[in-house]
Amino acid sequence: MAYPTDRKYTKEHEWIQASGATATVGITDHAQESLGDIVFVELPKVGAELAAGKTFGTVESVKAVSDLYAPASGTVTEINADLATSPEKVNKDPHGSWMMKITLKNAGELDALLSAADYEKFVAEEAGH
Repeated sequence: MAYPTDRKYTKEHEWIQASGATATVGITDHAQESLGDIVFVELPKVGAELAAGKTFGTVESVKAVSDLYAPASGTVTEINADLATSPEKVNKDPHGSWMMKITLKNAGELDALLSAADYEKFVAEEAGH
């Protein structure tokens, strides 16, 4: 799958799409594929303060429970309430099913993240291809 080039990616398989000081966060296609059928998504509350690299929630699949890591620091402004009742949306459309929106504390943090091409290379190396 081609990863959207309008986002940045983490080595923990989250994506972030920034628009000014606001950013949308989700998990990548590779992440949902590795997890299998997602049955539950735990997200932070609106107003929660996130630190880049720290956990902000979990994704539970039929295989395992995995932590979600914030790609950047900021304040949660919105969560995708649909995922509470339809977590499988993440499997169907991982790049369209966002998890939360945040107000960035420091947009410069995004510079440390991977581009789509670098992320694809990282995933291929991780898979041993």
